[in-house]
Amino acid sequence: MLAISPRKVVHIIYLAREGTVGEAQVHAFIDALNDDEKASLTAVAWVGRGAFEPEDYAEAVTTAITEATTPTADYLLGMPHLAENLENGLEELGIDVTGEEEDFLKQGS
Repeated sequence: MLAISPRKVVHIIYLAREGTVGEAQVHAFIDALNDDEKASLTAVAWVGRGAFEPEDYAEAVTTAITEATTPTADYLLGMPHLAENLENGLEELGIDVTGEEEDFLKQGS
């Protein structure tokens, strides 16, 4: 379903929560993703903020690819509540990231 690993989404969530301290890191992390991962990440955020229903996830990915006009990192970092949108999107899509969160916290990233 997702073209991005839940672990990477968790990493982005934690970096986004750091605010301006983590902004350069999250920007670089998103920039390093491939195009499919970027579209998937955007779609998860859109589902999380209610722009798309979970069952329309594939349409959200297609929209993210076809309507991209700015770099993904710039777009997502300009989105209010990015971390919350990503968390909500994962939840809405039925993706449990408890294990990834625990691993991330244990390893420090």
